[in-house]
Amino acid sequence: MSDAASEIARLRAALAASEARAEAAESELAQTRAVVSTSEAMIKHLRLEIAKLRREQYGHSSERRVRLIDQMELQLEELEAAATEHEIAAEKVAKTTTVAGFERRRQARKPFPEHLPRERVVIEAPSACSCCGSDRIVKMGEDITETLEVIPRQWKVIQTVREKFTCRQCEKISQPPAPFHPTPRGWAGPNLLAMVLFEKFGQHQPLNRQAERYAREGVDLSLSTLADQVGACAAALAPIHALIQTHVLGAERLHGDDTTVPLLAKGGTRTARLWTYVRDDRPFAGDAPPAALFYFSRDREMAHPNRHLAGWKGVLQADAYGGYNDLYRGDRDPGPVKSALCWSHARRKFFELADIKENARKRKPAHDISPVALEAVTRIDAIFDVERGINGLDAAARLEARQRLVRPLVDELHDWMRTERDTMSRHNPVAKAIAYMFKAERWETFIRFLEDGRICLTNNAAERALRGVALGRKSWLFAGSERGGDRAAFMYSLIVTAKLNDIDPQAWLADVLARLPDMTASQVPDLLPWNWQPLELRQAA
Repeated sequence: MSDAASEIARLRAALAASEARAEAAESELAQTRAVVSTSEAMIKHLRLEIAKLRREQYGHSSERRVRLIDQMELQLEELEAAATEHEIAAEKVAKTTTVAGFERRRQARKPFPEHLPRERVVIEAPSACSCCGSDRIVKMGEDITETLEVIPRQWKVIQTVREKFTCRQCEKISQPPAPFHPTPRGWAGPNLLAMVLFEKFGQHQPLNRQAERYAREGVDLSLSTLADQVGACAAALAPIHALIQTHVLGAERLHGDDTTVPLLAKGGTRTARLWTYVRDDRPFAGDAPPAALFYFSRDREMAHPNRHLAGWKGVLQADAYGGYNDLYRGDRDPGPVKSALCWSHARRKFFELADIKENARKRKPAHDISPVALEAVTRIDAIFDVERGINGLDAAARLEARQRLVRPLVDELHDWMRTERDTMSRHNPVAKAIAYMFKAERWETFIRFLEDGRICLTNNAAERALRGVALGRKSWLFAGSERGGDRAAFMYSLIVTAKLNDIDPQAWLADVLARLPDMTASQVPDLLPWNWQPLELRQAA
């Protein structure tokens, strides 16, 4: 019996040792998973940071780099979530074993903004020592843990009281005059009006969705009531829009572009257009502040750009849309507009034929990637690299650098494309991309930037101005009428101009609506985004 008991004891000890080794192995595996997940997340984070820094250094024109950054950000989200799950699993296993727990290295969190109010919540102090039970304890310091919290939006009603007085001698009644309101039937304050406007036109939230959200917060505002105030605000802001329009059309060079917007029509929707003209002199160190002007139209006929730019002449940077051709006529009054075409549009046609990642995503064979298109993208990118280095210099310095550095690259690209085109069928996609640059003497308009230091290589300024419209189309679905489209263009002009001048559009609109009723016509220019100052700065001054 003693031999059997000793054997059982030995087997139990061996089983316990095996279980201990299994637990240790499980703990080490969990920690290894956590380390691997964290390392992968860190590597992806560093790659993402490098990609963003390269994009900042070399500009925003590379579609491949933009797509790569978007993809890396999605992967980083998944890796961070997986790393957290594995970290928690490792901590749970470490509590039941003697193996040290894994501590994940996290990114340092930025401190909370100083301007946020602090609410101090003090945990009740102990009345006796937790060790010996003595009540002779004194405070020697404190530790503070900050937690970011949000308070639901607060609504309030402002009561403006005007007291009446009567004279005991003449019995005349005196009362101070009523204050001016931003809009007629002024039941809404300027901050509420600015919020409604920016939500609708800046954040693409239709009025019906806003009304539903306000109702859930306990404030019932009907759709017609909000729409009435939007129209009233558009009328009140007309002097600001007129000044922006004058400023934009006073430029010697403009960026022009358009995009589609759905317009509600009988039986469904039709494709309307939103046009933009952007003045941005910063690339050649100009003193004029940037601004954008928007227009709406039911279609894309050439009559619209003729109407928008009637009486204007200068350099128009745009795509090769034929609707601008009347502006370029020699007999035009007050003179022909000079065309400068966009190299980003030309590059994009080659890039689509050389996009390795996109072809792989569509499971196209490798031989579908055109080596000629890839070479064209490489040559055009060399031109972009030089342009990024001279961005922000004055016009004379840009012109000198282009003549010295860019013109040889452009001449080599021209000769190379002609040689390659002569060896291809005209139906070849690459030949069509080359023909886009050579068709109807377009090459002269493509290289016009070599003769004028003010001209940009691309029309990206106009495309950036339209980016918000493209993002918002899915939210607001369609423009309800032509008048609604005109009103949207009106508000886009104000909001995009504020953004171009690094101004918070909602804060600016609120201040403008509050101050505009009491201002004379000569004071209105002080409210333009590039002249405007927040209330805090005005008080400090």
